Amino acid sequence: MRLILASSSPRRQELLSQLGLSFEVMKPEIDESCRSGEALVDYADRLSREKAEVVAKALDESPALVIAADTIVIDHEGELLGKPADAADARRMLRHLRARAHRVVTAFTLRQNAERPRVITRHAQTVVHMRDYSDAEIDAYIASGDPFDKAGGYAIQNEAFQPVTRIEGSYSNVMGLPLEALRAALREIGCPAHEL
Repeated sequence: MRLILASSSPRRQELLSQLGLSFEVMKPEIDESCRSGEALVDYADRLSREKAEVVAKALDESPALVIAADTIVIDHEGELLGKPADAADARRMLRHLRARAHRVVTAFTLRQNAERPRVITRHAQTVVHMRDYSDAEIDAYIASGDPFDKAGGYAIQNEAFQPVTRIEGSYSNVMGLPLEALRAALREIGCPAHEL
């Protein structure tokens, strides 16, 4: 069975490779707007389902399993922080998160491309505690270009900036794919992989 990762994220590709699975990559094109009154965790779940559905419908009829995911950052006030629009937005987000805790939620969906597909949607939440980095460190990090394609404007794995002091939960979830929960769901859906 073909395995399709519905994401162009290099981090998700790197994480999925850690499971020892071979896969193809297809980028889904969907409207990622949050709906009025939609709970943020439900929003992440919905986006992962919609991404999986769009990619599954674009495939031919040969058996395939689509993996799609969406990661969101929820600040200490319960507000959504998306990807920064520009340097000023990245600076605002990083100052806002500084020396505080926030939540990272990654929802993922497994979807078969069968006539009556089996669909599993799950999510993981990690509490992330940020260190008290300086404005100069923020400016250097922004100058590196790293914040701009990341929810919340940072990467936990960035060795130069090292924004995080500790986490409660899954590290891979903060990077964009909760491998522990994904491994369990792949087993549940019957993915034949000796690494799982």
